[in-house]
Amino acid sequence: MGFEQNIANYFKFEERDATLNGELRAGLTTFLTMAYILIVNPSMLHNFGATGIPYDDALFATAIAAFVGCVVMGLWANLPFALAPGMGLNAYFTFAVVLGMGIPWEIALAAVLVEGIIFVIISLPQVGWRTKMINAIPKDLKIATGAGIGMFLSIIGLREMGWIQDDGATLVNLATTEAFGSGDYAIWQHGAVISMVALLAIAVMMARGIKGAIIYGILGASLFGWLVGAYDPYNDFAAGGAGWAAAEASWPDEIFGFVGMPEETLGAAFGAFGDISDNLADFMLVMIAFLFVDIFDTAGTLYSVGRQAGYVNEDDELQNSDEAFMSDAAATIVGAITGTSTTTTYIESAAGVEEGGKTGLTAVVVGVLMLSGLFLSGIFQAIPTFAAACALVIVGATMMKQATEINWDDKEMVLPAFLTMVLMPFTYSIADGIAWGVISYVAIKLGMGKADEPGPIMYGIAVFMLMFYLGPGDQSTFGWLFSTIFG
Repeated sequence: MGFEQNIANYFKFEERDATLNGELRAGLTTFLTMAYILIVNPSMLHNFGATGIPYDDALFATAIAAFVGCVVMGLWANLPFALAPGMGLNAYFTFAVVLGMGIPWEIALAAVLVEGIIFVIISLPQVGWRTKMINAIPKDLKIATGAGIGMFLSIIGLREMGWIQDDGATLVNLATTEAFGSGDYAIWQHGAVISMVALLAIAVMMARGIKGAIIYGILGASLFGWLVGAYDPYNDFAAGGAGWAAAEASWPDEIFGFVGMPEETLGAAFGAFGDISDNLADFMLVMIAFLFVDIFDTAGTLYSVGRQAGYVNEDDELQNSDEAFMSDAAATIVGAITGTSTTTTYIESAAGVEEGGKTGLTAVVVGVLMLSGLFLSGIFQAIPTFAAACALVIVGATMMKQATEINWDDKEMVLPAFLTMVLMPFTYSIADGIAWGVISYVAIKLGMGKADEPGPIMYGIAVFMLMFYLGPGDQSTFGWLFSTIFG
């Protein structure tokens, strides 16, 4: 029996109608859409030296956490879902916890480590809390989660393409177009134009049934951007962009080179436990916040992408869900030990699923490619943000089809499903969308005199979430309780 046949047997190619080429292509597609994390996460955690976390340490932790998470997900759960340190969670870690609350980054990593351990425990089949919690959420709300994630992907993608921007009067607006054909860049050098052409090309290729359409779109936009020195609007900090990478596309000066072993972050979380007693209230608040967002971000992503991939059965349960959740939690633990914020399942996994990824081999391919960030960080930093972003928009469009399966005739479900969907892009948070969908669902059932329908688990989730969001003054209820109890 040959090597290829062994792989096919292990990942159950025949059962899932998968092929080796299809899985490799899907893995590459997912990687290309999320390779930006190898640039963004270290930049955010380092934050120009403000946090004290070395850039190279953060890059090492990012690549290792993603590798471990993807490989465990692929080999154990046999699902095509990729993992990496989560966006949003890394921003909370940096700006709210370390810079905002003044908590040392070592203690923040310890909070992530404890959160990951708790996540493992509640995901154990013998405990069953996670399964009961997810199964208690009504089917229509879980379907709305998928559509909401599609909208979330799209707003991220359109912003990174350079087509929408923040606006002081209207919150968001169509990006300014004065730069098209003016200044230092011609219209065909503008990333927004190049990415829109790539997006339309991907749509045409997909409509024609061409395999690898998303890869071709990303690579085509990247190569053209490098050739003409294209303007990357998302990274133009002076013009209001994020500024995580260069504002002009260019081929990297240096491609090869090992980033090195972490000098400060490796194992720092363990050393921080001795200092937690001096910051116990803040530590507990931060740890619960990480746990809350991680659970619901992961649940929403796994369910929605799993549904798109055909891994949610007629009982509305995700195949190998226990293994999937524990893979996610294990990656968080590894990430905290090596030096990064919470690791979670990525919504960009939908790009690989759309490209035909059906087994865990897709995730393993992503994990192996993530290791290349340790040696090829230069070339990944050179991929223009606008080039990768067009994939997010096309995937977001394909995920919106799930909205048609919601029972919009159920007047008691209309608002909860709608809030679940729209709050994800409007708040830039999957967890916020799920939270207020659940809260509004319980409130409407109470208003209708149907107090017995939500069930004890839904009531518990709703109360927990209200405590997380609301409280006296500018504190959440959790924050008030911890500051009162622990001083």
